[in-house]
Amino acid sequence: MARKRFIRARDLYRLETVTYAELSPDGKHVVYAVQEVDPETQKKIAHLWIAPTEGGKPYQFTFGKHVDSIPRWSPDGARIAFLSNRDEATQPQIYILPFGGGEARQLTSLRGDFDSFEWSPDGKSLVCQFRKQDAEVTEREKDEKRKQLGVVARRITRLFYTLDGAGYLPQERWHIWVVDAETGKARQLTDGEIHDEVSPRWSPDGASIAFFSNRAPDPDREPGLVDLFVIPAAGGELRKLETPPGEKLALSWSPDGRTIAYVGQASPKDWWQNDRLWLVPVEGNTPPRCLTAAHDLTFMAATLTDTAEALLMPPVWSHDGTRLYAQASRYGGVGLYAVRVEDGALEPVIAGSEAVGAWSFDAAQTRLAYLRSTFRDPVQVWMLEVASRETWQLTALNAKWLREVTLGEIEEVWFKGPAGNDLQGWILTPPDFDPAKRYPSIMEIHGGPLLQYGYSFMHEFYYLAAQGYVVYFCNPRGGQGYGEAHAKAIWGAWGTADYDDLMAWADYAAALPYIDPERMGVTGGSYGGYMTAWIIGHTTRFQAAVAQRCVSNLISMWGTSDFNWTFQEPFGDQPPYVSIENLWACSPLRYLGNAKTPTLVMHSERDMRCALEQGQQLFTALKHAGAEAELVIFPEESHGLSRGGRTDRRIARLKHIRRWFDQHLMGEAQG
Repeated sequence: MARKRFIRARDLYRLETVTYAELSPDGKHVVYAVQEVDPETQKKIAHLWIAPTEGGKPYQFTFGKHVDSIPRWSPDGARIAFLSNRDEATQPQIYILPFGGGEARQLTSLRGDFDSFEWSPDGKSLVCQFRKQDAEVTEREKDEKRKQLGVVARRITRLFYTLDGAGYLPQERWHIWVVDAETGKARQLTDGEIHDEVSPRWSPDGASIAFFSNRAPDPDREPGLVDLFVIPAAGGELRKLETPPGEKLALSWSPDGRTIAYVGQASPKDWWQNDRLWLVPVEGNTPPRCLTAAHDLTFMAATLTDTAEALLMPPVWSHDGTRLYAQASRYGGVGLYAVRVEDGALEPVIAGSEAVGAWSFDAAQTRLAYLRSTFRDPVQVWMLEVASRETWQLTALNAKWLREVTLGEIEEVWFKGPAGNDLQGWILTPPDFDPAKRYPSIMEIHGGPLLQYGYSFMHEFYYLAAQGYVVYFCNPRGGQGYGEAHAKAIWGAWGTADYDDLMAWADYAAALPYIDPERMGVTGGSYGGYMTAWIIGHTTRFQAAVAQRCVSNLISMWGTSDFNWTFQEPFGDQPPYVSIENLWACSPLRYLGNAKTPTLVMHSERDMRCALEQGQQLFTALKHAGAEAELVIFPEESHGLSRGGRTDRRIARLKHIRRWFDQHLMGEAQG
């Protein structure tokens, strides 16, 4: 038997990931989208696959050098609708493919962007969230010379005008469209130049469509004032339903059409709140009710990964209307729970050392399919028999690659924080781990901060462990998955309780007999980059640091992030022209004068979440303080480089991290 090898950076080319999956109405097949990367062109391609649920091997359903995504079964199971850019690389359209065989038929011919879409209950139409292409862009594309020259100037009028990964936002807004499933004729149901309408869902009888919209005079200035609306599917007047103000993410009609459930918060500003399940009467005869108020649990998919993100799905009602099924994040995992409508009683359906992604029932609700990620496996399609709770795996994605590599072992640890608080962490040891040796180590800090590390595959962690490092990570206060008090602990005071928890975690690691306390490194991205910059300004206990896509100066970040001015809310909700005290007190830049830790700063050129100047300021401050520092910039990439960037740049990023840590923790520089 051949000896297994260690994970390489280039293994990112080998990874296949499932982006979406859905169970057929009869429960006999799952359609899912598999994404891979062409190493020659660096292009991501995705195809649809079919997995029989009762025996038989999965088989590829669509082909070609394009991206097929978001497959949706028609109510009768005879057709699959999906998005594809097969006829135009930059313009996806909705296609329909007969399940029994035949060619995919282009349904839509719209210019712009699609988001969510859903079949009508009778299978005759689809409702779409669609944003038209700006008239200026359409006009420019008519002239080949103007098209090649590109944008001459951008006229910006709205407060939120950028989105990381998307660039500058169009002037057009998201609206609700209905498309005939036979003719492709598209009918715009809502309109307006100021408001977006998102997440449309059909009523059970197909007569109405519910959606979310922020109808404030200037939604950009009050982004949390999201409301729930209903509109006749044939067109007509909007009707707003009574709901508390605050974030709203996913909705679902009850089987009798009398109630709408959604996931959301009860305040437009307090982001640390748990996302809860809410019930809203469609006729407004009773006030809305928070179904999960008794549970200190967030109904979000909050677990981070660099391979396959857990997608939050709308809650699903049982046929008899007595239960709601929904995802929730807890203790590093994302599970599926059944919530009793009568009293909010909670029953776990899938809740273990795993993260549940996209999931769906068959028409009879006897079975469900779901995407499952674990520490040892990026993602697979699984099935669950509802009555017996029997589960079985349908796919073997990445099976050959996983047989080739050895990953190392992960140990879960619960330890006490400085306030006597319970904290959860994990320790990953190198594949050839010898407990008699002393190893260099790297502490990874998650982003967010309202997220969590946990039971998902992290290629970066395994890659660093393969280089001989003990990699350890935890969920300090400020993140999700451990209740509201845990999440709220750093509100208005980043760098306090979170820093204390991370230092307690570093203390725990340093005391382990196999970790060398003189060879400890620290890294993180986004909020994790913020904490890395904060740490090197407050302690010299780490011998090397890598700050990725960081926040260094909260004052200059105001107005330059795609979060824009709302980023002031976690720091006292005062703009810098009113008060800079707390923004400056919570800025790592303030404390870098005596920084001595050798630090690699990495940033993306087109990062619109944490602008490039944040990394530049950190690098300049370190150089000015006399610390060893280096700045690596990735052209054309956004904030999400580590997860969705061009693969060769993702690989280069990993190699730079390794090079820096090898140089300072192992005494050698690696290429």
